[in-house]
Amino acid sequence: MIRFLLICLGGAIGTGARYLTALWAAAAFGTAFPFGTLIVNVVGSFLLAMIVQISSATEMISADVRLMLTTGIMGGFTTYSTFNYETTNYFREGAWLLGIANAGVTIFGCLAAGIAGLAFARLIVGR
Repeated sequence: MIRFLLICLGGAIGTGARYLTALWAAAAFGTAFPFGTLIVNVVGSFLLAMIVQISSATEMISADVRLMLTTGIMGGFTTYSTFNYETTNYFREGAWLLGIANAGVTIFGCLAAGIAGLAFARLIVGR
């Protein structure tokens, strides 16, 4: 039951952070492109990779905290379902270049962020 509550708490934190990031991105960059979704997907990919690497290479993060951070916070923070909806919306509207740009930047940006997260975690823990 404790793990369930930790995941729920983490999900609330992640969802709130995602919402605040989307508001900030819309104010900073406008709404013509889903920068908020892009930001949370890239940052979420980096953080998830870093958390998993640190928790599997060391005992710095307990199993319960790892679950809260990964399934809870990162699960609430990242928005691939929103990414899919926004990208297919571009295609439905005939904005093929924006749809392809959104898909390409998100996919390759998240892959690069995940690799960077692993490398950064290895720098921190030495493995």
